[in-house]
Amino acid sequence: MSGYRFGPGVREDLVGIWEYIAADSLKAADAWIETLYAQFDHLAEFPRAGHPRPDLANNRPLYFWPVGAYLIIYRIQDGVVEIVAVTHAARHIPRFLRSREAR
Repeated sequence: MSGYRFGPGVREDLVGIWEYIAADSLKAADAWIETLYAQFDHLAEFPRAGHPRPDLANNRPLYFWPVGAYLIIYRIQDGVVEIVAVTHAARHIPRFLRSREAR
């Protein structure tokens, strides 16, 4: 695989996660973002590590990779892992993905 790229809205996801955690601890927020980036690298190296969940993905070819309380949602496109979203796992994922598509 040749790396990863962010889809629309992913940078905003990461900023939102950082801001939420930083309200309690800047150090923890920075560490968590580093953890997520390490996971992006892992997925670029092992793209099929995630789990396909057509029931959550509105039958789209998306993979889900849990990291703590968050999910990295991604697809494999043209030999590259495209990160579609990073969101809290407690969200209603199908609704979240529909709203992301509507942007």
